Amino acid sequence: MDLFNKSRASNPSSSLEDQPNVSHRRRMVVALTGATGAILGIKTLVTLRQLNVETHLIISKWAEATIKYETDYTIANVRALADYVYNVHDMAAPVSSGSFRADGMVVVPCSVKTLAIINSGACEDLISRAADVMLKERRRLVLALRETPLSTIHLQNMISVTQAGAIIFPPVPAFYIKPSSIDDLIDHSVGRMLDLFGLDTGQFERWEGWKKE
Repeated sequence: MDLFNKSRASNPSSSLEDQPNVSHRRRMVVALTGATGAILGIKTLVTLRQLNVETHLIISKWAEATIKYETDYTIANVRALADYVYNVHDMAAPVSSGSFRADGMVVVPCSVKTLAIINSGACEDLISRAADVMLKERRRLVLALRETPLSTIHLQNMISVTQAGAIIFPPVPAFYIKPSSIDDLIDHSVGRMLDLFGLDTGQFERWEGWKKE
């Protein structure tokens, strides 16, 4: 395993153990899977950085392919947005343990394959293992599911993982904000998603009732 995937993205020589009490920053695990909507995960990382939240990033193989296909970001650009980056196959990474303290985890975008694996408890890679840790430790796990239409299998997995403690968050566009661009819709979805962790981005319009013309 190379050092980059086991250490801080901005400083390969730095490790978590080197700085146990540096600050009281919030700490989030962020995972990107191969579902369409890679920009949602990227924008989440950008926003958490702006909020000074410490981020621990896992990118799946197919997420890398989707990032390249859907966006102008390079994988190196995306990794640089996080404080720490782990290889998806590194099952010994800090986030694989319940003793690793985190305020929660978001899988964005979340594929139905990842949903199914998390629901099964199979823990076949670091994303599903980190998610399993969140559930067993009773921490917040949000899955930004990207799929439509939904089959009975998808719905059953969604119900089961919700009963286990996760939150299913389909990034549904909010047209009441009268968006002028796709960025407006992305900011709204990311903002509402981070609301679930008690984080206010201040970057989207909230509903305040009908406005008089």
